[in-house]
Amino acid sequence: MARVGGRGLDQLRPVEISRGYIKYAEGSVFIRVGDTHVVCTATVEDRVPPFLKGTGQGWVTAEYGMLPRSTQERNQREATKGRQGGRTMEIQRMIGRALRGVVNLDRIGERTITIDCDVIQADGGTRTAAITGGFIAMVDALNYCRLLDAEGDAPVVRDWLAATSVGVINGEKMLDLSYDEDSIAEVDMNVVMTGKGGIIEIQGTAEGRPFTQADMLELFGLASKGISDLISLQKSLLGETGRYIGRGPSR
Repeated sequence: MARVGGRGLDQLRPVEISRGYIKYAEGSVFIRVGDTHVVCTATVEDRVPPFLKGTGQGWVTAEYGMLPRSTQERNQREATKGRQGGRTMEIQRMIGRALRGVVNLDRIGERTITIDCDVIQADGGTRTAAITGGFIAMVDALNYCRLLDAEGDAPVVRDWLAATSVGVINGEKMLDLSYDEDSIAEVDMNVVMTGKGGIIEIQGTAEGRPFTQADMLELFGLASKGISDLISLQKSLLGETGRYIGRGPSR
């Protein structure tokens, strides 16, 4: 199957990440993965959810939304509906889980870091782009507030973090699906991993027929390659700031 742009089965779409995209946020990123465009902003506040008050531990959470014309047809704003949809809640919980998976929350004090992920154009992989860009925004916010370089035995951020999608179309395994590919995929999978190869989340679904364990291992290998490429890009962008990530013994 020929892919748009002629890219190989194991190639990511073109990825661009711009830091400092929003003037007022402690950390912000514009990430473009092919024709998927997401703005990620990080806000640091001196408060925590009630269940963490008095514990000395912080929190990382996320909110996710799509602009009405981020898709081919207009989506009604969820605010006008009076409630968030199930897909929105599932995605923002996934983003929050992923980011918390690499942060030592007891190192940031009783603070909440909120990552807002706003999709301004969607062409597949919005959640994985939000995680990859949201990580950079979070690190920049921690650095802005002088939390990233806090002294201690354990690092504030334990490891790098990125995510991508993989799938099977007409029997062929592919990396980083666009919407047209995702909509006809026999298997669709999202993978979130750390720089050291740790798995934070795998979401995999078959459409029509089950896939095998061997299929899953091949897909995971493709995802691992793509995530390694994304983390290499993150490292080049963060440069000297990246020296704080994963330093010292991890708890």
